[in-house]
Amino acid sequence: MKLLKENILIVDDDVNILELLQRHLQSWNYHVYKAISVKEAVAILRDTKIDLLITDLKMPEIDGFELIKFVSEHYPKLPKLVITGYPSVQDSLAAIKSGVVDYLTKPFTKDELKSALDRFLISSEKKGQKTEALLDEKTKSYGEIIGNSEKINDVIQIIERVKDNKATIFIKGESGTGKELVARAIHYQGKFSRAPFIAVNCGGIPENLLESELFGYVKGAFTGADTTREGFFQAANGGTIFLDEIGNASLAVQSRLLRVLQEKEVVKVGTTKAEKIDVRIIAATNSDLQDMIKKQAFREDLFYRLTVVEINVAPLRERKDDIQLLVDKFLFKYGVEYKDRFVKITPEALVILERYDWPGNIRELENIIQRAVIMCEKVIDIEHLPDHLKYALNFSTETLQPLKIIEKQYIEKVLRATDNNKTKAAKILQIDRKTIREKLSD
Repeated sequence: MKLLKENILIVDDDVNILELLQRHLQSWNYHVYKAISVKEAVAILRDTKIDLLITDLKMPEIDGFELIKFVSEHYPKLPKLVITGYPSVQDSLAAIKSGVVDYLTKPFTKDELKSALDRFLISSEKKGQKTEALLDEKTKSYGEIIGNSEKINDVIQIIERVKDNKATIFIKGESGTGKELVARAIHYQGKFSRAPFIAVNCGGIPENLLESELFGYVKGAFTGADTTREGFFQAANGGTIFLDEIGNASLAVQSRLLRVLQEKEVVKVGTTKAEKIDVRIIAATNSDLQDMIKKQAFREDLFYRLTVVEINVAPLRERKDDIQLLVDKFLFKYGVEYKDRFVKITPEALVILERYDWPGNIRELENIIQRAVIMCEKVIDIEHLPDHLKYALNFSTETLQPLKIIEKQYIEKVLRATDNNKTKAAKILQIDRKTIREKLSD
């Protein structure tokens, strides 16, 4: 008998039902994940490739209908099987409309469960094959990447071409744009997904420690080296190492990286013995490496070795069509975490988020939604957003004017936005009331 490898997630607040389902499923060689709440289920779905969801409907806090709705929106190809001890025509119709493929009433027999599984797992001609992970029109997601803008689709198309080989990849983008999410998508959407993925923030490790952390060291290599230790490269052997903020690496580390790329081997600090490794390197930075090359702060030969494939992650201001999708993701995430419910946002508040330019990119957006969820009850409105978002105004760059005129126009718009409250306007503009009067009288 061929072993089955499908991952099945079962969700029920009754631990006895979970244990019963687990025994049945494991007897048929399925791999089982259990969750006693929707919150736990969502966490598993985000980190694990699930082939089938089995969920109860009646659960405390967030019920199974909300989980089905979430899965339908974010994982539309994932089959959903409902089990319930409180059957009703309304519930059945609602579940079917949500894309549920089968509906079992407690108590059900082992044979009934097996028949339901057979319909969409065992009899599938594609069993054991990995589904193509291109962005689905309904989910608007690819791995952990959220968005359906042209900029994001371009990134996904490149990932599809590189995910199954070990070419060196260079990810460029401003801070907060999600460069690590792109690196993770490359690794986890491809055929090397079961191998290690090691993320290293080169800017977060002191310069004098980065070399030994990356490549390891032998006992006695330096003061405090009491044992021989493997580095991040050895830990990533067979898989992927993601070197974030590579521009922070010293020239000595850059030289060692060049050897890794050229010779496919690493040398621990304190020895000359080389170790062969098989690692895909993904590097990223928000620095201008070509400018650093001119200043002799970055090796030109390493730059060209790193940039076999380049991926440019656009800032959020260039992909504003994705803002609502990202907001929905963060509303769900922090609504469940802080409120045990789904938090919504008013259209007026969403307009403010969409007109802002987001210098901190997705990280800034997530922080603001996180704060707003904490501050609101059930719905995020304008009052729950920071002042600098409420009064952010866009200017056309087509007509160029003297700074004095633009400054005066901006002050006037801020005053209108604050109902001519000069104290509030001065606080937003970070000038005093006297300066406001002087600039308006010029």
